Amino acid sequence: MGDILNIVWLIILLQLFVPVLQRQLQTIRRRAMIRQIERMRGSRVITIIHRQETMSLLGFPIARYIDIEDSEQVLRAIRLTPEDMPVDVVLHTPGGLVLAAEQIAEALRRHKGRVTVFVPHYAMSGGTLIALGADEIVMDPDAVLGPVDPQLGSPQGGSYPAASILKALEEPNPNRDDQTLILGDMARKALEQVHATTYNLLVKHLPPEEADRAARALSGGQWTHDYPIDVAQARGLGLPVSDQMPREIYALMDLYPQTAQRRPSVEYVPIPYQPRAPGRRERGPRGD
Repeated sequence: MGDILNIVWLIILLQLFVPVLQRQLQTIRRRAMIRQIERMRGSRVITIIHRQETMSLLGFPIARYIDIEDSEQVLRAIRLTPEDMPVDVVLHTPGGLVLAAEQIAEALRRHKGRVTVFVPHYAMSGGTLIALGADEIVMDPDAVLGPVDPQLGSPQGGSYPAASILKALEEPNPNRDDQTLILGDMARKALEQVHATTYNLLVKHLPPEEADRAARALSGGQWTHDYPIDVAQARGLGLPVSDQMPREIYALMDLYPQTAQRRPSVEYVPIPYQPRAPGRRERGPRGD
């Protein structure tokens, strides 16, 4: 009986400590890849990567967004970097707190060394605001940015686009309450503030007229907040966009896997396939 209890306790201990050890090994691999990219590019590499995470033991999913802790860490990394050293930011995020995103974007804009933001998949909302602080935005050909128009919380819960609130207030309605009018005043201020921030980030690279046009397009609410801005459209706005993504950035992203689920919703054979020779038919890829 005692041997069985010892085995049970050993299994419990393994279940507790193996995930911790795996996370430590993953962290070591990430640091090694970051250092490899830094040596290759002569830069400081900073990652801002938000995945859905799972609480240890309980297994509850937690959605990650840009927050004040992120801005504190990024600002500290920039302070630890010589002012003439290039900074590379690997960005993968749905957005988050405007204040934190603005702090990061302004710090990147003020950095004297060349700043490059890499977007392997997406950088929406506040993520796009951060990208605007860079000298160059390198996007995967299928990656997207997003509008930066402010969203305001509603009394009923959820959030509304500030531009839509002002649009609704243009309609005559003598029965509006003070709360709605206050929300409209906040929406107007939010739009003006985000436009000013976006313009200040863009005017570093664009003539004032073009910077104002792009800032109004991104912050004015002409699109829904989840509208995908692809490489061609980003270039059309005048953004300094390249689609030449280094392979090492993809390798780094592979070290930030999505939290394991009971049943994966996307599956594929995780090996690169070789292109077929012209005129040759094959039954399928070979992984040997």
